[in-house]
Amino acid sequence: MKYAVWILVGLLLVFHQDYWQWSNTTLDFGFLPRTLTYHVGVSIAAAIVWALATKFCWPEGLDEESEHSSQEDAGA
Repeated sequence: MKYAVWILVGLLLVFHQDYWQWSNTTLDFGFLPRTLTYHVGVSIAAAIVWALATKFCWPEGLDEESEHSSQEDAGA
C-alpha cells in the first residue's frame, strides 16, 4: 500500500498542473470559475491521499517513543 500512496502523490503532482483550463470562462454553480472548481477537487483528493499516507505509511512505534520520552522529561 505504501507504493500505491506514492503513486497517488505522483498523480496529484501531475494533475495539479491545469494549464489547459486557464482560458475556460465557464462558471460552475453559477459563481465558481472552472479552474477553481478543479483545484477544489484536487485539494479534496490531496486530503484523502494524506489520510491514506498517515494510515498506511506512518512508522510503527513512533507514538510510543514520543510518549516515553515525554514521561522521562517530566520525571527529571
